[in-house]
Amino acid sequence: MNTTQPPNSRTMSINTQSSQSSLLACSPAAAAAAPSLLQQVGMAGSAAVITVSFVHPVDVVKTRIQVSPEYAALGMGGTVKKVVGSEGVLAMWKGVNAAWLREASYTSLRLGLYEPCKIAFGCTTPENTTFVKKFLAGSAAGALGSLAGNPFDVLKTKMMTAEGKTTPSIVGTAKDLFAHQGIGGFYRGIDSNVMRAMVLNGTKMACYDQTKGYVVQYTGLAKSSLITQFISAVAAGFFMTCTVSPFDMVRTRLMNQPADAKIYNNAVDCFVKICKNEGPLTLWRGFMPIWSRFASRPLFSSLSLNSSVDSWV
Repeated sequence: MNTTQPPNSRTMSINTQSSQSSLLACSPAAAAAAPSLLQQVGMAGSAAVITVSFVHPVDVVKTRIQVSPEYAALGMGGTVKKVVGSEGVLAMWKGVNAAWLREASYTSLRLGLYEPCKIAFGCTTPENTTFVKKFLAGSAAGALGSLAGNPFDVLKTKMMTAEGKTTPSIVGTAKDLFAHQGIGGFYRGIDSNVMRAMVLNGTKMACYDQTKGYVVQYTGLAKSSLITQFISAVAAGFFMTCTVSPFDMVRTRLMNQPADAKIYNNAVDCFVKICKNEGPLTLWRGFMPIWSRFASRPLFSSLSLNSSVDSWV
């Protein structure tokens, strides 16, 4: 009796085994390897908190330049020299505890919600993931994150601009603000902050994704490479600084108003008064430290957590 298996039966057996292997590869265990929404939010927040500890001095310099013509005339180097000389090295980290809370709330949501927002806007395949859709998804995620982080943004801004060798406490700053303005004081500049977050996050997510694609395509570098991330951040950061600087200036001025005074009524009033009294170019004051901050954050983020999350705005 010939026991040789017919060729067609043998082929069917091989195909069956191949199909079974494919099913195993697509099992729930394999699918579970992708990070959940909670994990994405946690990764983003953790990376941002660690990263901001390194880049916070740049934020202090940027904020001082935005609120003071004296620091603006000194520039980045002169501002660092003056602050360190008169207030000490630790003054470069004034408000860092408020910055940690801001990153843990704002950045966690802003980055963690980006992928769900992309899906909500119809970015389900590479073919229908357009620049405009990525911009809208980034804007939506940024707006949601800024609502949660605004109180800590206000505290951080006031603490960074407090001159003198004594470092203000976050509790004392919060108590003073609440005593004079109530809960509303913690939402100073919320209008400009939401607009800033939408423009910044939309520009960042769209330009950064787009730039990273070009870098990978034309250099052959891996998408996760630190060099790829840094080049993408420098390029995208320039466009982000161009679009976001006016919103950032208005936000800083609104948040830095004295606790017992109201210099600006809202974002529009602040914008008009800055242009009228100091000139339109004042809106871009602090351009270089803002750009430096944007360009350096992905590098510190990747080194600190070695994650795929680029928490840098």
